[in-house]
Amino acid sequence: MRILISNLGQSVGQNVEISGWVSVRRDQGKILFLDLRDMSGAVQCVVLPKNTSAMEKAKDVRAEWVLKISGVINKRPEKNAKAGVINGDIELEIKDIEVLNKSETPPFAITEDTHGINEDVRMKYRYLDLRTERMQKNIRKRDAVIKFIRDSLHEKLFTEVETPLLTKSTPEGARDYIVPSRLYRGNFYALPQSPQQYKQLLMAAGIERYFQFAKCMRDEDTRGDRQPEFTQLDMEMSFVNRDDVMALNEELLIALVKKLYPEKRIQQIPFPKITYKEAIAKYSSDRPDIRKDKNDPNLLAFCWVVDFPFFESSKKSDNPDAEGEWTYTHNPFSRPVDEHMPNLMNKKDIGAILTTQYDIVLNGYEIGGGSIRNHTREALMKVFEILGHDKDKIARDFGHMLHAFDSGTPPHGGIAWGFDRLMMLLQGEPNIREVIAFPKTGEGRDLMMDAPAPVSEKQLKELGLKIVK
Repeated sequence: MRILISNLGQSVGQNVEISGWVSVRRDQGKILFLDLRDMSGAVQCVVLPKNTSAMEKAKDVRAEWVLKISGVINKRPEKNAKAGVINGDIELEIKDIEVLNKSETPPFAITEDTHGINEDVRMKYRYLDLRTERMQKNIRKRDAVIKFIRDSLHEKLFTEVETPLLTKSTPEGARDYIVPSRLYRGNFYALPQSPQQYKQLLMAAGIERYFQFAKCMRDEDTRGDRQPEFTQLDMEMSFVNRDDVMALNEELLIALVKKLYPEKRIQQIPFPKITYKEAIAKYSSDRPDIRKDKNDPNLLAFCWVVDFPFFESSKKSDNPDAEGEWTYTHNPFSRPVDEHMPNLMNKKDIGAILTTQYDIVLNGYEIGGGSIRNHTREALMKVFEILGHDKDKIARDFGHMLHAFDSGTPPHGGIAWGFDRLMMLLQGEPNIREVIAFPKTGEGRDLMMDAPAPVSEKQLKELGLKIVK
């Protein structure tokens, strides 16, 4: 029975069977060495001259071939032992080799860091890129962080709920990806920009504490490190105020760093709170980098930014859904701070209304944002009226929200973390593509699957669509 390579140290003197990939093949004439790796680690394997059958098979083996090897675990001579390396004090004497699959010569070395390799090549052969040690660490650490968050939130009585990927197109600040309906020709689903409305409806449903690792899709123009699809840690809570949400998330981030990144140091606990006005005045940015030593790669400087303007002039905004004189700065579902609620309801001094929005910033990157939400029909209607929507449009786009608010929806608020961006910073990577298993290029293409791609005329006909060139 196969055992993992990381467990071989417990089997000295025993016959074992392992399977994995060949990292290195070294032929020294009479003796041949193979370094074999699996998901748990690597081990040096040796074929001795007396085993002619295994030697004949090993002579044909090349890097990245997949093998099943049986043999006996021996202690290395003390002079050859490698301290501090997994299996550095043992080696496997090969008795038999079974080739499970051969491999063509890879386009780049799997045993080396691929940071310097052309990114298009890495994206085309992503399944090979993911075999490298650095990428394996990134993906497995991402899994560890997800598990830690899940366990922590479940302990706090959160319920993980999956929300739909096929939903309705509503104006929320970015272009939707739309999906044509075959059964209802001329009608379309939209892929979610975020689960914003669903998570508020879950509060209306009495879930009270919700979270999920949500896939979000936005059809945005090419912009640096953005991805057309990305992952949010999404959460929402009933019967909370702004400080409640911020405190819970701050506690979670601190615990996560201490448990999984003990080598890193958080600059200040509790995290400092900076108003939007102060951030712009002092740092010329609402994502201030407040590190005292920007040369320290293990320094994490978190801060909260609060008291954002609720509305801004639509002339200054790049929001594709802006229709009237005003548009929102974050999303239309936020609640103003209590002292500015009268101005919202009376539609007065609109540019001065502050929202309950709070952003969490790390080393100059926004890694999350949320707010306390409007939970009454009247307040949400006023927001959409300020945005220039007429009553028919409000009812058509958001009638489901208004009906829910008329059905006893409690006060609620939440936050969404940009999970890919957080992982990028924690792993010390230069961009989010390094911590996503199968990312798109900066231009939004999947070079491995060759997507986006044309579809057949038959598919278009079934959907009642024609391509206009």
